[in-house]
Amino acid sequence: MMTRYIFEPNDFHNTFGGHKPVLSVLSGDEISTSIVDAHGRDGKGRILAHSPNPLTGPFYIQNAALGDSLVIELQKLHPNRMDGWSYDVMKSHLLEPALAAKLPERSMLEWMIDPKKGTVSPTKNQIYPPLPLRPVLGCIGVAPALGESITSYTCGNFGGNMDYQGIVEGVNITLPVFVEGALLFIGDGHALQSSGEITGSGVETSFDVEFKVELKKNHLVHWPRIEDERYIITIGNAQPLEKAIQVATSEMILWLGEEWAMDFLESNILMSQVVEYEPGNLVSREYTIACKIPKKILPGKRHVI
Repeated sequence: MMTRYIFEPNDFHNTFGGHKPVLSVLSGDEISTSIVDAHGRDGKGRILAHSPNPLTGPFYIQNAALGDSLVIELQKLHPNRMDGWSYDVMKSHLLEPALAAKLPERSMLEWMIDPKKGTVSPTKNQIYPPLPLRPVLGCIGVAPALGESITSYTCGNFGGNMDYQGIVEGVNITLPVFVEGALLFIGDGHALQSSGEITGSGVETSFDVEFKVELKKNHLVHWPRIEDERYIITIGNAQPLEKAIQVATSEMILWLGEEWAMDFLESNILMSQVVEYEPGNLVSREYTIACKIPKKILPGKRHVI
């Protein structure tokens, strides 16, 4: 029987791994909780933690072990306050040197969030129309392998600070399990965010979050996978950018073989014409690339593992 937990966090962490679990749940259970923003501010405006990207968790999933995978269904991502912040200029490495040299010193902008209207707007210099509210979860990941503890500023095969626009309410995210209990962490809410998070921020704010966890025993995945109504998506987190593309593309080939019984050549032929690539995190130590295939063109009956 499924149990629904309400968890109110008091302590937050700046690393994936290296922490005792805050709650133990079973596969199929649901968790309602909250996350602070990237600088540690909660829904009441209190600073409860420090940057970068304080994480809620970890959540211990009973019976999870190395070689399993964990599916997280994001059921709710709602900003729980009406303000946010961002940086105003993009990272210099994303510009040619002549333009990068002209960048002013980076400053913070304040934003208004209006959930009823579904908009976000800067409080000053409002030369733009209100922008659409589209909550994105910047950080989601499990404890890395070999007892590592990795900063919440970056990402890897465990997930992490992927800052991918597609991690929104309603998607399923599949992560590899490396340690007993998986140890799931979440954090870094964005009311809106560009592809690549090119300033090093979205509209950063705190969230109320609800999600469901499902454990898949003896189901090995190597890199994060995402599924929404329209796409299957694999994620590569690495540097250089070519490496991130390689691992995302390779993981997609493996997925097509597992669930659509496509051999290596068949996968190559299909992917060569239909794959869509999108950037996630382009500003931290590891880059994020999403490899996407529209579900409507996938051939044959799906083999559900």
